[in-house]
Amino acid sequence: MGPRVQLPPEIQLAQRLAGNEQVTRDRAVRKLRKYIVARTQRAEGGFTHDELLKVWKGLFYCMWMQDKPLLQEELGRTISQLIHAFQTTEAQHLFLQTFWQTMNREWMGIDRLRLDKFYVLMRLVLHESLKALKTRGWDERQTEQLLELLMTEILHPDSQAPNGVKSHFIEIFLEELTKVGARELTADQNLRFIGPFCTVAARTQDSLVLHNITRGVFEAIVEQAPLAIEELMNELEEEEEERDGDTPSREPPEGSVSGAEPDPGKEQAGDDEEEEEDSAGTILQFDYEAVANRLFEMASRQDTPPQNRKRLYKVIRKLQALSEGLFPEDDIPEKAYRNPRGGRRVRMKKRLFESQLQNKTGRAAEEASCPDLSPASGRRRRSAGADPAVPREQPGGRGRRGAPRRRRRPWAGARAKAADGQAPKAKRKRTLEGQK
Repeated sequence: MGPRVQLPPEIQLAQRLAGNEQVTRDRAVRKLRKYIVARTQRAEGGFTHDELLKVWKGLFYCMWMQDKPLLQEELGRTISQLIHAFQTTEAQHLFLQTFWQTMNREWMGIDRLRLDKFYVLMRLVLHESLKALKTRGWDERQTEQLLELLMTEILHPDSQAPNGVKSHFIEIFLEELTKVGARELTADQNLRFIGPFCTVAARTQDSLVLHNITRGVFEAIVEQAPLAIEELMNELEEEEEERDGDTPSREPPEGSVSGAEPDPGKEQAGDDEEEEEDSAGTILQFDYEAVANRLFEMASRQDTPPQNRKRLYKVIRKLQALSEGLFPEDDIPEKAYRNPRGGRRVRMKKRLFESQLQNKTGRAAEEASCPDLSPASGRRRRSAGADPAVPREQPGGRGRRGAPRRRRRPWAGARAKAADGQAPKAKRKRTLEGQK
């Protein structure tokens, strides 16, 4: 027998990551993290593109083999946090690039029962990539590099990304950006983040991508505008109170229940609820006029397809109205704003109700202004009000509702024959059908 061939460490780790036993896979994930830290700390170290593709192949099937939703989410968080083990920005971007390439390559082989776990993995990887950007102070150059990487691998026309990957990425981008940087990012920085989406929406030939960007990015900004402005006003009020020294004391009054010793379990649950409320109540701030101008600049180009220009101009009008202080949902109750996607349904239901109410009032006004005083109309009203539960029978034997039709008079020859005692054949057949 010949000498045993020593496999590269990346292939060995990939084989263990895709093992059948969960203990083997968990141990391989821990060893992979240590291997990444040790290799990227060396000056001559670092991973190549092919090596990271092999690593992601093993991580993909490690996620594939994991059962139970809570364990899947925990494993997805562990895998996504591997980005922080890389010491340089270039290595982190290469790690992200190979991840999205792996998802694009393997997406069509994922069955519907495993889709949810990979949706969660994509969300967590995007979350951690934005966190890595946050640790570097939202550097402008690194922000542009990350956005260029994401657009190239996912939304560029030459990318191999399936529609499922594109749609999910567009849907979760603003959500994850809100979770990571809503408290720190300014309106100019947020405009820089959505700038590539403006470019893609103006140039794309894919109607699905255009619809998803318009609905998931621009219309989401419009629908969240009341909450964003309300939050901004609250911050301004808090700053004024701190400046004036009118901040109320948070100490409970004497003899109050809150002065008692709190229950540890209830206290922790309350802290979790407060954190959830804080994260849910934080909204990204935008300069709506600047967003409208940026979108108009891209949509008004000559190479923009007409259907894209038409769709984007509708969004531009909404953004311009917001910049002037006109809200599209002023008359919607506050509960509709709690769910950004629910306001549209409420607005549609309200419009439908108003149109039905207008039709009813219009008919009532017409009947009141134009009364019919003819004896025939009086007979029709009396006959209609006799028994509303029993439908009136129309000519021809069909029991449909409605006013009776006027019977046609028989021609002169038929009258002559009827006088002789012989009814016409057509008339006889019609009466027979009526009897049936």
